[in-house]
Amino acid sequence: MKTCIILSSIIASAAAFVAPNNKNASFKTSSTAMNAEKQQKMSKALPFAPCPKILDGSMPGDAGFDPFGFGGADKASLTYMREAEIKHARLAMLAVVGWPLAELWDKKIASFFGVSDALTSTGASPSLLNGGLDKIEPEYWVIVVALAALFENESKCTREEKGKKYIPGDCGFDPL
Repeated sequence: MKTCIILSSIIASAAAFVAPNNKNASFKTSSTAMNAEKQQKMSKALPFAPCPKILDGSMPGDAGFDPFGFGGADKASLTYMREAEIKHARLAMLAVVGWPLAELWDKKIASFFGVSDALTSTGASPSLLNGGLDKIEPEYWVIVVALAALFENESKCTREEKGKKYIPGDCGFDPL
């Protein structure tokens, strides 16, 4: 009896992997996911993923890559996120240059102004990972936040001033 039960369960589980025979069936089965993939445009960046509808190729560099849906549901939110991406990329490029230069020139600049240097004991720039943020004065952070607010306000004014002619990321600042 035990052998019959085990044998029938093995056969039943194996039957799950056999394609159904629909020759005599009066209905047609189809996979909803397969039909959706055929109807929806696939992403160029991720060929196995469907392209979000908001990414229609109208923006430069649009290859249909937004797997988590950060772009939003409408063009205004996509444009806002595109501009944020461009701003963050520009900041990262400036930081890549600024970080090593700060480590090279911090002692010279600090001695010129007669203040103590901000480098850690190993000579690294202060950061969350390197430590040494306790050497940075709170006034510095206030100035950084105020400057960021000024740049954001200027960017907003430029966006409103240009209206439909505004290009995301065109802040009137090109460091290179």
